[in-house]
Amino acid sequence: MRSEDPPQWLPSYAGSWCTCVTSWIADKTHYQLTVTPAEQTALAERLAICPDQPITITLAR
Repeated sequence: MRSEDPPQWLPSYAGSWCTCVTSWIADKTHYQLTVTPAEQTALAERLAICPDQPITITLAR
């Protein structure tokens, strides 16, 4: 099973992008996962429309 990056799974409704993108970043940070160049580009593009959206990260123990 292959997981998809944000360019493939982001909802078409732009109003949901901020929540989806910040959750994706929080999960990647929590689990110390890498980010592909395509992923980074997609995340940065979507975050540009919601620069004040907080990202809550719970660090793994």
